[in-house]
Amino acid sequence: MTASADAGPGAGVDQDRVQQFLERVIADSGAAVAGLCTSLGDRLGLYAAMAGAGPLTSAQLAARTGLVERYVREWLAAQVAGEYLVYAPGTDTYLLPDEHAAVLADPDLPTYAAGFATVLQALYATEDILMEAFRTGEGVGWEEHGPALFAGTAKFFRPGYTAALVPEWLTALDGVVEKLARGARVADVGCGYGYSTTLMAQAFPRSRFEGFDFHRPSVEAARGIAAEQGVDDRVAFQVAGAQDFPGGDFDLITFFDCLHDIGDPGGALHHAEQALADGGTCMIVEPNASANAQENVNPFGRALTAGSVAICLPSALAQHGPQALGNHAGEEAMRRIADEAGLHHWRLAATNPVNRVYDVGR
Repeated sequence: MTASADAGPGAGVDQDRVQQFLERVIADSGAAVAGLCTSLGDRLGLYAAMAGAGPLTSAQLAARTGLVERYVREWLAAQVAGEYLVYAPGTDTYLLPDEHAAVLADPDLPTYAAGFATVLQALYATEDILMEAFRTGEGVGWEEHGPALFAGTAKFFRPGYTAALVPEWLTALDGVVEKLARGARVADVGCGYGYSTTLMAQAFPRSRFEGFDFHRPSVEAARGIAAEQGVDDRVAFQVAGAQDFPGGDFDLITFFDCLHDIGDPGGALHHAEQALADGGTCMIVEPNASANAQENVNPFGRALTAGSVAICLPSALAQHGPQALGNHAGEEAMRRIADEAGLHHWRLAATNPVNRVYDVGR
């Protein structure tokens, strides 16, 4: 028997590196569990109650939120351990720094990110179904997830759309803002809860907007949001797929973070090409992730690619189309699909850490 065989499977392993990686996995596991606490803090209004309030005791925070103090105290301890809150032992008080409140407490700020934690509830609930999909190659449809996925996705993307859609993305498209100001027809494909649709409608009252999504509960939610925002006189939502949504002569057709979820993205873009008015524009908003796995070694890339495993790729596979891209197929793949669909003009119009925005046309 050789010496290497006698040494066993751990022979030659750098134990310091093992320890470092073990600590990384434990930290990640802690973050995964802490995501539940983040979601609770968001949904129960704990962060909102602490924002701008200065140091609070657990009893004061419980009184502000109408929650049970013992649970609140346990939640606060977890938040201190995660360095989301600052604890002052002398006064037994907890502080949410203003910089943290900008990320956790106000859904109207572009930096708000707590909504992503809501999505976790739905993802972990479908783990067993996803395991079976790995074995069979079948998909996990968007509609197979729980309501937390739909609400959490809308909550997560809304701040970014609010901050950038009208002032940055639309203005980066050639001639589109001028058309919208005069009065244009717009189709928002894969609109979800319709936040993107209503934002455009608020900014351009002379234009008319139609939102399409195959998921009926999301369409119903979108109708309610449009009514609340007072734009339902110029916004209509319908249940329809990306390959067969009705209407034509649209001056602008948008795909917000959804084209990669479609089982036939080429078919969707071909239908869009046919539905465009002369001189019309497609705006395609996709995640800012790379087809090169090494280029995704960063916090945004990690979140996006993990989301692709759990949501995007299974959703596309469930539609049994010719292509299942995942959310990091990259610009070249998307550009090729658009070109084959008859959309030969392609330009990167805007970018940020989360999204890439493309100006696409005939």
